[in-house]
Amino acid sequence: MTTTQNTYAYPVQITQRVTITYDASPAHVGKLEYAVDFIVPENTPILAALDGGVVDVKQDSNVGGEDKSYDTQGNYIEIQHAKNEYSIYEHIRQQGSLVKIGDKVKTGQIIGYSGKTGWIAHLGPHLHFDVHIYLSNNPEDYQTLKIHWKE
Repeated sequence: MTTTQNTYAYPVQITQRVTITYDASPAHVGKLEYAVDFIVPENTPILAALDGGVVDVKQDSNVGGEDKSYDTQGNYIEIQHAKNEYSIYEHIRQQGSLVKIGDKVKTGQIIGYSGKTGWIAHLGPHLHFDVHIYLSNNPEDYQTLKIHWKE
């Protein structure tokens, strides 16, 4: 089991209305084993979990649903952190990113808003979050890490 070297803050403000689940999503298997879902209403502010630089943003989709065929239509923000770790924030709403590629972000900064784009399975609107490392130059060759959370 590989754990993050960095320590991450939660990517949403934790309240009684937020449910955190590691295993409710059918997608959280294989290389997504350590992904986490934050069940939150649409338009919930998304927070940078750690200082870093924005390396990828997709925010043009307004399509999502319970079927796996929606998998490639989710919007997201990806941030590179120290120690070559990357965090990703998925299912953001259409035009829901407040950052662009090249931006530097600080822990706790609002970077976007949650939505229900892409394959949301049976979970409804939520924020998929994971921390991963790349194993090669192929963007699909990655593994998620067990997240070390700030207390």
